[in-house]
Amino acid sequence: MRLPRLLTLALITSAALTLASCSSSAGDGTSVTVLGAASTRVLNDELVELFGSGIDFVNAGSSTLVQQLADGSPGDVLITADSKSMDQAVANGSVSDPRPVATNSMVMVVPIGNPAGISSVNDLEADINLVLCDPQVPCGGVSEELIEANDLDIAPVSLEHSVSDTLGKVTSGEADAGWVYRTDAASVADEVEVISIPHAEEHPNTLLAAVTTGSTQPEKAAELMDVLTGAEMAQVWTKYGFTPSN
Repeated sequence: MRLPRLLTLALITSAALTLASCSSSAGDGTSVTVLGAASTRVLNDELVELFGSGIDFVNAGSSTLVQQLADGSPGDVLITADSKSMDQAVANGSVSDPRPVATNSMVMVVPIGNPAGISSVNDLEADINLVLCDPQVPCGGVSEELIEANDLDIAPVSLEHSVSDTLGKVTSGEADAGWVYRTDAASVADEVEVISIPHAEEHPNTLLAAVTTGSTQPEKAAELMDVLTGAEMAQVWTKYGFTPSN
């Protein structure tokens, strides 16, 4: 089953506001700007420590970041949550020579206490308020694959433009359940309970990073790429639930 595509003007506006609000600072002209998939926001502080220099972060859904970059938004390094989004950035000339940095996989989360009494994905075919990512973003694409792999007939009440928005619907109590990356679930372990999704490990997402072709600081951006793929950063990836590629 394929999910209905419910991308509306309100969703686009929400994504744009999220994009604007997630930047760590306005930048002083010397910082490297990282356009990072929403799922990588948990890494920001430790990446700054390892890099040892200024970084401005813009965290949002991968498709939003790719489009913003194509439209001329500034950025030095792009990190996407899947290869499809990075392929689009390569195809439109926004980046070159991407490198895999880590993998991630999906889980189902429910609010603490599990008010709806969900025990497995099979319960989602009942009257459950389920939120998923929109299929055009990486977490939504994987969700579609997992719905098919598990032969489910489900109707989400909303499709969010980033994994952080999906998670927020669950932690706020607006949804009975949501499908997010295992790393996002780990970041709010005191607010959610985790339920495994069968076949999730067979459908991982590969995160990739690349220096943008429009970078104003390509040397610093290249240095940051080395940090992202280095041994010290591998420990950080692992700490937050990712599987490092190197």
